[in-house]
Amino acid sequence: MTMTPGNAIEHAPWPQWLTDELARAVRNGCVGNELVSEDERVRVWTIRLKPGERYGFHKHVLDYFWTCITGGRARSHHQDGSTYERDYVPGETQHERYAAGASKIHDLENTGTADLIFTTVEFLDSANPPLPVPNAARFEERRKAA
Repeated sequence: MTMTPGNAIEHAPWPQWLTDELARAVRNGCVGNELVSEDERVRVWTIRLKPGERYGFHKHVLDYFWTCITGGRARSHHQDGSTYERDYVPGETQHERYAAGASKIHDLENTGTADLIFTTVEFLDSANPPLPVPNAARFEERRKAA
């Protein structure tokens, strides 16, 4: 998420477990809970979070856009040490682009009172190569295992 400075919130220093998780996320290309579709051009992800649930740190290297499906409130920690909290509305969409070598690592926590759902579409023909995605994150693999 690209945030304006007005969205930053003041928090105590991050707990060590959060800092440690951030350090491990440098190769985590799973930008959602589940990769629901992929072809030679795009990856389509969903993020579904119940109130109080958190999706851990992940790294964006590809151009993408997200759309909020349900609306709600969320908190996000970013690799620069900033923390943001904001409200989302259904249908809100944001596009992000990354130059060669650029990236963003962040997490997402549902701080609202209802389920929070996003769809994210990554473009594989971006300036950076895609990060690997484990089979366990793919919808088809999960369906086979069930």
